[in-house]
Amino acid sequence: MNRNLFRKIFNQDEPNMKVITLLLFILSILSILLAIGIGPVSVHPLTVTKIIIAKLPFLTVENNWTLVEQNIVWGLRLPRVLLGMIVGASLAITGVVMQALVRNHLADPFILGVSSGASATATLGMLFGVFSVFGTYSLSISAFIGAAVTIILVYTISRVNGRINVTHLLLTGVAIALMMDALTRFITLSAPNALGLHNATFWMSGSLAGAKWGYLTLPLIVAIFCMILLMSQYRALNALLFGDETAGTLGFNVSRLHKILILVASLLAGVTIAVSGSIGFIGLMVPHITRLLVGSDHKRVLPVSALLGGIFVIWTDVAARMVIAPEELPIGILTALVGGPFFIWLLKTKKQ
Repeated sequence: MNRNLFRKIFNQDEPNMKVITLLLFILSILSILLAIGIGPVSVHPLTVTKIIIAKLPFLTVENNWTLVEQNIVWGLRLPRVLLGMIVGASLAITGVVMQALVRNHLADPFILGVSSGASATATLGMLFGVFSVFGTYSLSISAFIGAAVTIILVYTISRVNGRINVTHLLLTGVAIALMMDALTRFITLSAPNALGLHNATFWMSGSLAGAKWGYLTLPLIVAIFCMILLMSQYRALNALLFGDETAGTLGFNVSRLHKILILVASLLAGVTIAVSGSIGFIGLMVPHITRLLVGSDHKRVLPVSALLGGIFVIWTDVAARMVIAPEELPIGILTALVGGPFFIWLLKTKKQ
C-alpha cells in the first residue's frame, strides 16, 4: 500500500470506512489465529484454523492434529485470546466515553482513577468476600461499584460553575486514584493469607492468565450492549465536543447524556477489570490513534477504537507470555511501559 493510497483511505475528513473496517476485521481474525499458535508450545496457524472449524456445527475437517494441540488451542489459548479482544475493545470504548464526557483527549479510566476505584472494591471482594452475596457475579459487581463511585466523585468535584475544569479534572483524578490505591494496599496488607495476597497482587497488575470460556459471556454482552447504546448516541457525543451549552442548544438532553456516559464507563470498566485486572493506558492511546486515522466523528471513532484496542491487547498479551517464557509478565506492566511515554508525548503535543 503506497503512501497516497494510505492517505486516501485513512483521511480524517472523509475516511473510507468500509475499507478501514474490513482491513481491521481481517487483521483482527489474523491476530487471533496467529496469537493462538504462539507460546511455549507453538501450533501452526493452519492447524489452529482446522481445530476451530472442527468445533463449529455442520462442518467437518480431517483430523490430523494431536490431542495436546487441541487442548492447547481450544481449552487454553482461544478463550484467552478472545478475552483479550473483548477487554481491549471495552477499554478503548471506555476511553472514548471518558474523553467525550470531559471533553479532553488526555482522559482515560486509568488516569482519572476509575481503574483504581474498581480495583479497590474488587480486591476487597476477592480477599474478604464482602460482595459474596452477589454469587457468581460478585467480582464484576464489586468492580462496577468501585468504578461508578470513583467516576461520579471525579466528575462532580471537577465541575466548576457547571462546567468541567480540565485542571481540576486531572488533579482530582490523580488524588482519587492515590486514595483508592492506598485503600487497595491497606486491603492487601490485611489479607488473611499469603496466597490470597499473591493472587490479588498479580491480578491487580492486569493479566489474562486463567481465562476460561465462562469468563467471556458477561464482558461480551456488556460490550455489545454499550456499543449499541453509544452508536445510537453518536450525534450527541459529537455535540458534546463543542461544550454542554452547545449540545443543549442543539436539542440534546445533556444531563441525561452525562448519566448514560457515566453508567456506560462504569459498567465497562467494572466488568473488564473484574476479568482482567487493571490494564492501564489502552483507553488513552487507542482513541487518540483512532482520531489520527479517521477524525473525531464518534460514528467512526467507536468501532475503529474497539477493533484497534482488541488487536493491541492481543499482541501485548502475546508479548507478556513470551518475554520471560515459560513464566509470564502481567500485561498491565507492558501497557504501562508503552503508555507512559505515549502519555508524555501526548502532553507535549497538547502543550504545543
